[in-house]
Amino acid sequence: MEFRVLKYFLAVAREKNISKAAKSLHLSQPTLSKQLKELEEELGVILFERGNREISLTEEGIFLLSKASEILSLVEKTTLNLQKEEVVAGEVYIGGGETRAMSLIAKIAKHMVEQYPDIKIRLFSGNADDVMAKLDNGLLDFGVIVNPANKQKYDHIALPQIDVWGLLVRHDHFLAHKQAVLPEDLIDIPLLISQQSLVSQQISEWVGHSLEELHIVGSYNLLYNASLMVEQGVGAAFCIDGIINTVGTDLKFVPLKPKLEASLSMIWKKNHPMSIAATKFLEKLKAE
Repeated sequence: MEFRVLKYFLAVAREKNISKAAKSLHLSQPTLSKQLKELEEELGVILFERGNREISLTEEGIFLLSKASEILSLVEKTTLNLQKEEVVAGEVYIGGGETRAMSLIAKIAKHMVEQYPDIKIRLFSGNADDVMAKLDNGLLDFGVIVNPANKQKYDHIALPQIDVWGLLVRHDHFLAHKQAVLPEDLIDIPLLISQQSLVSQQISEWVGHSLEELHIVGSYNLLYNASLMVEQGVGAAFCIDGIINTVGTDLKFVPLKPKLEASLSMIWKKNHPMSIAATKFLEKLKAE
């Protein structure tokens, strides 16, 4: 399977039309059709369902679409970062959850691009499970994660910030008038929780019993979308303070009592060769 043919496949999946894809690739339609047919024969599957006006992907095609995007992204990342030692250029790929610790990463990124104009910073947002999966696949150089998290496979640096957990509620919610939320306050309240598995475990320990005994109505991996659900009265969301700006909104953050805090770490794969750009970023992070 050639990278060139994967690019052809992605173009057709994007355009949903052989003629349009061929035009964007500067190929003739027969040449593109032949390449796609050979790809299907090589893989032994049908990738496209060909209609009169547009084509769609089969289940196998949808699977290849997700993997092809990751493969080509990794190829691009590798190519850009294979620079000579004396040239500090390339891309630094950083993943992270929603936390104030990203302000430290932003500060270092600012210094990096000022000192090395040929460096680009690529950010990915997701919870710790998402970030570690991409680290494992070589799609990220670093990840900023909210502890607890299983860091056995990674080198890591503890970051100075501490996140405080609480509940995001509407102003008309009865908990909005309290100074803090107690475990017994959560009985029968519709709740939204983070999809990060170890965070759910941490909240369960704070509550003092299994989360199955709470009224969980949904989960999220990015808090902004969950905040829209809170605004509509779907439920209250377990979250970290400072991620959603509640000033001038119908929302309020109420901390938990006893206090529940989370430390943060920057992680990267053990024994994994780093690009010059990623190495420089790590040096600046350690210095900071």
